[in-house]
Amino acid sequence: MSQIVTRSAGTLPVPLPPIRYTRTAIVLHWLIAALIAVNVLLGLTADALPDVWIRPAIDLHKSFGLTVLGLALVRILWRLSHPAPPLPNGYRRVERVGAHVAHALLYGLILLLPISGWLHDSAFKDAAAHPLRLFWIIPWFRIAAIQGLPSAPKEALHSLLFALHVWSVYVLCVLVALHIVGALKHQFIDRHAELQRMALVVRSRRLIPGRWVKRPTKSKAGG
Repeated sequence: MSQIVTRSAGTLPVPLPPIRYTRTAIVLHWLIAALIAVNVLLGLTADALPDVWIRPAIDLHKSFGLTVLGLALVRILWRLSHPAPPLPNGYRRVERVGAHVAHALLYGLILLLPISGWLHDSAFKDAAAHPLRLFWIIPWFRIAAIQGLPSAPKEALHSLLFALHVWSVYVLCVLVALHIVGALKHQFIDRHAELQRMALVVRSRRLIPGRWVKRPTKSKAGG
């Protein structure tokens, strides 16, 4: 989304930078977020499920994880070819730096989470008895270099990768919480057009660069 302004009479219109992310970026953002949320829930509750459901839940967890990895790579490639809209003008320098650092950490963790899970699964001692299939349909490969390790080091690596995978979830949850709190602060306290930048639908307010305002209401006839 972009807007047009004119400098003065007789000059060509000057396009303003986009205020919102592209539609593709927005859809990828929310799809990845939804899959991660569901997958975290699956990972935390799988052991509490009835025995007959545990293996399907684990298989679905792996499928969602690898799907997130693929979507995250697409998201990064899209970001490189379609730069993000500039931050609102009211951001202080420390807030701008913090926003960029937080986004870099989030991207790193979104990649680390499925990669560590994939490596962890590749070190599974009973992997041969449980072929990896995406959504029980598409055959997928494990990391041969890990599968071929001797039993003892592979078991140790399996435990280490599990710890990395779990702690990645905890750190990601903390960062997401801070991300949400920061977005709400900018939206409702600083009155920046923050949520509208990534909202799937924007209808109730008109966006202007860096701010949001209510649409003017029409007065009724007769006062």
